[in-house]
Amino acid sequence: QVKLRESGGGSVQPGGSLRLSCTLSETTSSPYCMGWFRQRPGRVREGVAATDRYGVTNYGDSVQGRFAISKDTAKNTVYLQMYNLKPEDSDMYYCATGTLAPYEGLCGQIDSWGQGTQVTVSS
Repeated sequence: QVKLRESGGGSVQPGGSLRLSCTLSETTSSPYCMGWFRQRPGRVREGVAATDRYGVTNYGDSVQGRFAISKDTAKNTVYLQMYNLKPEDSDMYYCATGTLAPYEGLCGQIDSWGQGTQVTVSS
């Protein structure tokens, strides 16, 4: 079974930066799409950023211009570099894989996701 492990979350002041990492394991294939979404209990999942195997990237409107997604295909790892963080970015961030192209910052047809890593932005 495919497993995704996130790391890099933490607490930061407004305007600060964080870098999240996600490594895919127990699979010999590369997923069509890898990306990040954020969600808290009782709230709708929000797409953050996603990238497909061709390098096409897509971002959620609220993070466009502040976050950057990248990947190391050889390591089956995807990164999310977050700049100019705002309190409203505070959330649990999940790494996910999908079988369809990204849209609205989310992989299409999500089929796996990790346990999540917490990001807290406060002064």
